[in-house]
Amino acid sequence: MDESTNAAGDAPVDQDGTTGDGAVSGGTAGGSSADDSAAGSGAAGSGAAETGAPQEIRPPALAPTPPMGFNNWNSTQCGPEFTDSMIRGIADLFLSLGLKDAGYEYVNIDDCWALPQRDADGDLVPDPVRFPEGMKPLVDYVHSKGLKFGIYTSAGTRTCSERGFPGALGHERQDAALFASWGVDYLKYDNCHNQGVDARLRYRAMRDAIAATGRPIVLSVCEWGENRPWEWAFEVGQLWRTTPDIRDSWDSVLEIAKANMALAEHAGPNRWNDPDMLEVGNGGLTWEECRTHFSLWAMMAAPLLIGVDLRSVAPEAVEILTNREVIALDQDPLGEQARVVRSEDGLHVLVKRLQDGGRAVALFNENDVPARISTSAAEAGLPRSTGYRLRDVWARTDAHSAGDVTAWVPPHGAVVYRVTPEPAWLLLPPAVDAGVEPVLSRPGALPLVDPDAPSLVTTSLGDNGWLPVLGARVDLEAPAGWRVRPRGQRARSVLAGGDRLDTTWEVLPPAGLEPGRYRLTALFAYLYGWGRRVSADLEVVVPHRLPSGTSYLSDAPWLRASNGFGPVEVDTSNGEAEAGDGGPLTVNGRVFEKGLGVHAPSSVEYFTGGRCTSVSAFVGVDDEKPAAGSVVFQVWADERKVADSGALTTRDDAVELVADVTGARTVRLVVTDAGNGVDSDHGDWCDLKATCE
Repeated sequence: MDESTNAAGDAPVDQDGTTGDGAVSGGTAGGSSADDSAAGSGAAGSGAAETGAPQEIRPPALAPTPPMGFNNWNSTQCGPEFTDSMIRGIADLFLSLGLKDAGYEYVNIDDCWALPQRDADGDLVPDPVRFPEGMKPLVDYVHSKGLKFGIYTSAGTRTCSERGFPGALGHERQDAALFASWGVDYLKYDNCHNQGVDARLRYRAMRDAIAATGRPIVLSVCEWGENRPWEWAFEVGQLWRTTPDIRDSWDSVLEIAKANMALAEHAGPNRWNDPDMLEVGNGGLTWEECRTHFSLWAMMAAPLLIGVDLRSVAPEAVEILTNREVIALDQDPLGEQARVVRSEDGLHVLVKRLQDGGRAVALFNENDVPARISTSAAEAGLPRSTGYRLRDVWARTDAHSAGDVTAWVPPHGAVVYRVTPEPAWLLLPPAVDAGVEPVLSRPGALPLVDPDAPSLVTTSLGDNGWLPVLGARVDLEAPAGWRVRPRGQRARSVLAGGDRLDTTWEVLPPAGLEPGRYRLTALFAYLYGWGRRVSADLEVVVPHRLPSGTSYLSDAPWLRASNGFGPVEVDTSNGEAEAGDGGPLTVNGRVFEKGLGVHAPSSVEYFTGGRCTSVSAFVGVDDEKPAAGSVVFQVWADERKVADSGALTTRDDAVELVADVTGARTVRLVVTDAGNGVDSDHGDWCDLKATCE
């Protein structure tokens, strides 16, 4: 959920910092705090706040494997469709869609289920419009399906919704008792309006309150990784959020995955790193990206909480979410999170030990072009063997390897193998990898093709087994009118185990071709037992050429763009949600008609083709966020940073930024968060212009 500014406390305070019943206080009226993080938590480990406290209560072992279920927030948030009938329908769909059989068991509701005020007894009251029968009948219905029920509140005076529903700070025992009386099995405990009370104290108070009820309730510590919960939350709950909220975009999934990947040592049975709920099927990711998202969460032994509205879910999403072989990796009883054994230039190798002695290996490509990624059975920690079985858990195919674990991985893709020693490797075909990639000027660059000069691509076919394949051959297909010419050998009568057929090709599009994306297809054929064919695609970009002279760069189509919240906006500010939801570009009262509106972290890349000499703009934080926001604007010419604004805040006037981009093939406009988080970081590139020959 969006983070909110802390509000004043609402509970009476004893001198020991607790309410009269032993719950953590929300502070006094008028208490101060700048944001949702638990201010002052740097002293959390001192133990001073617990002097004389009773013996530590440890959370029960309720999650030997990562929890699996559903949460409505990613799809409905506080919308009117969030009702009793919807949640009952979700429970029904768990059965009809095969989700329960696949291992999903928790049906969890998020914020906005209660009225804005407690009743005369201080109890939370379910919204009678959303839940006309109250909560207990709904919980009973979910239980009747053999499922479990989860609920939400915040370790603050209010929940995260802007509507301001009551939080549990100062009411821990009362709220936990109420949840237990309803039969709740899972509590997502958020971090908004926390009054600056130490995070450990707040979450321990709810742990103790749950323990006092006698009901087994999983406690999900949702404090966004603000206070390094992986170092202490195992004493409180069974899982803990490690990052800010996920968004339905590739950039968000990637950012969160990479942050969570670094925390493997802290995970294990009943103590799980939680990189947030799944966005599979919500529309912001391609199906390839959805498979990658699900693969990485499974490799990281993450909770698998479905975030798509199951009432309208696409069949492709259900197929991903119910892949038993991928789920088995997430739910492996050994309970290890995958370790990153290799990571370079956006290519990653993750290895997860499994209870049967095997390894799950994920080859992950975060870049925008295909790539061949390799590791070995030895690097994965497997014992020496005459051969290995490679089980592709998405393709559901088996092959043997002499030791290499290699695949061509599509852009934003992941190939996941279950790798085990295989004495009977001779019964399996050799593992063959095949793909096509551009010859790039730098890692991470786009595959640009220019009608003025040939571009190079490489096809590659490799045999990673012990046995040879015969009659190996490759062809490269391009759209009509394109010229394609091999520079080297494109066929081998025998391709031995451990050998490769690599071919470089010249590719030249026709003059006058419309800018856009075009597909090249590599066609591979070989014989092993019978004829086999494999194809691999490469999407190349014919870029838009900027006009000669000085023009508004914001009027030109970009090559690619990423943005913290919502899309990059043209000639308006960023509104954080849908295209066109911003206002006029305004920096400290000065209004601009032209430019880009972004939200940090942001990157917008343009093709300059070595023809442009300068890029200029007036930059600053947009006035629509007057109370906060600090950003840095940068201009990059290929891999060189050629301009930097320094940190700018809402108090600063627009600053003119002029960058020398002479000779650069591409220019990137980057906005960072100035090192203090991205809250309210709306950046404007005003009067953005390029001067080209």
